[in-house]
Amino acid sequence: MAKELSEQGKAHGRKMEEYNRQASEFIFRENNANGRVEADTIDLHGQFVEEAEEILEERIKYAKAHGQTHLHVIVGKGNHSTHHVQKIKPRVEQVCRELGVQYATEENAGRIYVNLSGGPAHMPPPSSHQYPGQHHQQQQPHHHQHAQPQPQPQRQDQQDPVEQVVQRILPRVVRKLEKACCVIM
Repeated sequence: MAKELSEQGKAHGRKMEEYNRQASEFIFRENNANGRVEADTIDLHGQFVEEAEEILEERIKYAKAHGQTHLHVIVGKGNHSTHHVQKIKPRVEQVCRELGVQYATEENAGRIYVNLSGGPAHMPPPSSHQYPGQHHQQQQPHHHQHAQPQPQPQRQDQQDPVEQVVQRILPRVVRKLEKACCVIM
């Protein structure tokens, strides 16, 4: 009986991990939908720290492979965390150090600029457009040694591999979430 219960527990654990993965992909897809963020920006809001780390590592590798010179990473300010402590930002900084890329906290403390081309992280002057929820001012960023060249436009027919996976899986995720969700009163 104990072995059977153990196997059931393991099966439930695997299902939980799968549902968490699907939810992560759904949240990522929604936060990074076309028009919500620029092509040189990735939004990690709503992710568990480990999920954010995996997504960022893949995105940095993809960006470098496709000649991107920099990446803006939205990590959040920790406003929704216990005691308003940022959780994703320290891990993003750790990933940057491990991958040998320079980074700097942007004017908005919930964003990190990552230089993918080498050298120190110097952010370009504010552009004429603003990112959703951000107001540009002339303040110096908190540097952690990384630089930034101009973004290269992404062709319409080149989709981010993460986006391709999400597009393929999203309908299944939504269906499973609809079946799995319940309200407890």
